[in-house]
Parts: sequence; C-alpha cells; structure tokens
Amino acid sequence: MAGCETTGTKQADPNAVEAPSPKNPDFAGEMSKFDAQFPNAKATKYENESIAFNNERKLDQKGNCHGKSKYPVTIVLVLDAEGKVTKTMTDVENAKAACFRSAYTGVQFPRPPMAPYRKAILLK
Repeated sequence: MAGCETTGTKQADPNAVEAPSPKNPDFAGEMSKFDAQFPNAKATKYENESIAFNNERKLDQKGNCHGKSKYPVTIVLVLDAEGKVTKTMTDVENAKAACFRSAYTGVQFPRPPMAPYRKAILLK
C-alpha cells in the first residue's frame, strides 16, 4: 500500500472568520476609575496633551500590534506622579491586547495632573 504524508505547519486560512476574544472581567473596574476622573478641567486638558504625545511618538504602532486581530482593543494605562506607565489593562485577552500591553509598559508620558492617573485608549 502506498501512502502520502505531509509535514510542516498548516497555514492560517486568510478567509477564516475570527471569533471575538474573551472579555477581561476586571476591566470594568479600571474603566470606572478612569471615568471618575471627569469632569475635571485639568484631566481634560491632560487628555488632549497625552493624546498629542501618543500620536507624535506613534506609540500604538510599536510592535505591529494592530495586525494581530481585526477587533479593537481598549487599554487603560495607569500613570504614576511622574507620568510613567506602571500598569496596563485591556478589555480583552488576545495577542493584540498582549502586544499593546507590552508596547505601553514603562512608557514615560508627561506628568499627569494627579496620581495615579488612568488613561484609556481605544486601539483599532
């Protein structure tokens, strides 16, 4: 009897449907802490400054994270009094979320108006 065996890795099907990633049950608490910082004129001003800082440095493009999933990820960064990211948390658990958590860990933002300061970013 003759047989045929193939070896190697199976290639991902580019037409496959990607399932939504599991939600992080602890995320709602972090997002509530972010929301509790507002309304506050200093926090609102800082949001504009930190968005400009993020965009100028293209922090979200570090590591090619966007290509790891078609679904958006929301990340909350916890900044200390000096503006250093001391903690990150995402709304979902997948490769894209892990990539963004890694990309933002330890980043030095401008000094926030209060500490700890939570900064939420929607990453598409």
